[in-house]
Amino acid sequence: MAPTTTPWASPFYNKGNDWFVDTYLPSDIVVEIGGTLFHLHKFPLLSKCGKIAHALEESENTDKEVHLTLDCCPGGLDAFIIAAKFCYGLRVELSPTNIFVVYCVAEFLEMTDEFGEENLLAQAEAFFHKVVLRSWKDCIVALQSADNSISHAESLRIVHKCLSALSMMVCTDPSLFGWPMMMYGSLQSPGGSILWNGINTGARIRSSASDWWQEDISCLSMLMFKQLIETMTERGIRPENISGALMHYLRKYLPGLDRWQIGLGGRSKNLANLAMATGIIDQKVLLECLEKLLPERKGKSYSRFLLGLLRIAIILNVCQSCKDSLERRIGMQLELATLDGLLIPNFSYSDHLYDTDCVERIIGHFLSCQSVTVVSFSPSSISDPPRSPSSTPIRKVTKLIDSYLSEIAPDVNLKPDKMLSLVEALPESFRSLHDGLYQALDIYFKAHPWLSQSDREQLCDSIDYGRLSIDACAHASQNERLPLRVVLQVLYFEQLHLRKALSQCLHVLDSDSNAAADANDLTGQILQRDGWVTLVRENCGLRVDLEGMRSRVRVLEQEFASMKRDLSKADRPHSLSITAQAISRKLGCMPVANSSSLQCDAIESFGSSPERSIKKPHHSNH
Repeated sequence: MAPTTTPWASPFYNKGNDWFVDTYLPSDIVVEIGGTLFHLHKFPLLSKCGKIAHALEESENTDKEVHLTLDCCPGGLDAFIIAAKFCYGLRVELSPTNIFVVYCVAEFLEMTDEFGEENLLAQAEAFFHKVVLRSWKDCIVALQSADNSISHAESLRIVHKCLSALSMMVCTDPSLFGWPMMMYGSLQSPGGSILWNGINTGARIRSSASDWWQEDISCLSMLMFKQLIETMTERGIRPENISGALMHYLRKYLPGLDRWQIGLGGRSKNLANLAMATGIIDQKVLLECLEKLLPERKGKSYSRFLLGLLRIAIILNVCQSCKDSLERRIGMQLELATLDGLLIPNFSYSDHLYDTDCVERIIGHFLSCQSVTVVSFSPSSISDPPRSPSSTPIRKVTKLIDSYLSEIAPDVNLKPDKMLSLVEALPESFRSLHDGLYQALDIYFKAHPWLSQSDREQLCDSIDYGRLSIDACAHASQNERLPLRVVLQVLYFEQLHLRKALSQCLHVLDSDSNAAADANDLTGQILQRDGWVTLVRENCGLRVDLEGMRSRVRVLEQEFASMKRDLSKADRPHSLSITAQAISRKLGCMPVANSSSLQCDAIESFGSSPERSIKKPHHSNH
């Protein structure tokens, strides 16, 4: 059988599972590495390898062929071949690709200067510190190729040195440490200049992007990437940079995450020139590992990313602690979430279209991190915004949850108790207006016409009808899907709204608005005296009076503007009186009476009963 030689191991050749050296001398030492036998010679090995020299000193049979077994050799067979070539005086080409392997095997075999000047360990150490640690690209390539010797390399702290060097370069101008590997492709020279037809033009490419390094480090294995992020965190890299790198890495190795991301953009990068492929990554392990490294920060894009990550976590069925952590992070910035982000599909065996339990837990986390003084609202303070310093996030969350309720309400499989649980997830004091809640329940009643009367009343009890706007009250008073008791309560509060609006137009206080009668008691009284039609007529009369007042105010505003224009034309004092008299005759006004009589007349005319307004509506619209 002819010897098989390889160009990178010459003059070494193998026969079957054994390796030989073509020196025309019989071998006197056999080294076993992982079941493979190397038939070598003592003198080259003893002059370079301290580990083999110590092993031969302990051996008793020095005349015969010695058999040594080197277990746990870092780098395995390929690494030992490189060391053996160096012992036989062959040239060893050091590069970022093999520096970790050479460094580890040289240290393992004790190839120090004690057993020869410029031994392999000294050369590897010099190349590592003078070349690799000063180049961004070389550090990345070295970390990518460190998988075979990672355990031994970590014990030598060379991995930590590479990670520290990368962390320092992230905070510094990238042109000082070598150009970014995948930002410009083949159009940039190693010095950072633009190439034209292979010629260095001398022009430097400048980029203001601060995330140029994220794509480069995303080529690392999960373990290396995790250690790099931890090193950056210890060094004090800003949280937004840490989160940006984690988001980029997770988007790259979690397919489907970008479905819930909008406007990602970014540069297209080519990884083929690296000639290295990242190994297959377990997505579940990846998510559980990197989720712990996400910093605590807020932002719209970050919130949207967390919501997408939660969907992937539910699909992959990650551990409960990971899902709880994601829900807590989302709840801390729920005011920045979007409706489409909260519409998480239900991946369990439940009949519901959306995962409402997850949203309930998110709301609970939001409430737990809010230290807000509960603001009590009354019907007279509906239009007044809450004055709490955290009222803006509360208003946003309330509006978001009401929109979420309206979106999931058409689900025919959504049970009344689950809908009630979602409605009561937010405290009643958080809603200054209940229009959104009323709209959601109205949609739910329309999609569930088979609901019993008791279920409808139980859901409607969560609405504070004193916090409904005039338009919502007008709609609810004619809504046939609401129970009768609820409609009576709406009519009562609608009357309060109309009387308050009239009193504000007249700048007087309506005596009826101070009567704080309980709505349920009033409903019972109305049912006892059969006053349904009377209450409806009163509300209609109040609406007519309100519209008449609004039209009268507009006419008065026009007349006042006309009088101002006429007065501005008067040049002399006597012309002013003449002009005033002419305007009075023009408007057909009588001599002006005192203000008290006018106020009494106004109150008397607008304090009439609603039936009177309905019988003679043309007086109000005059």
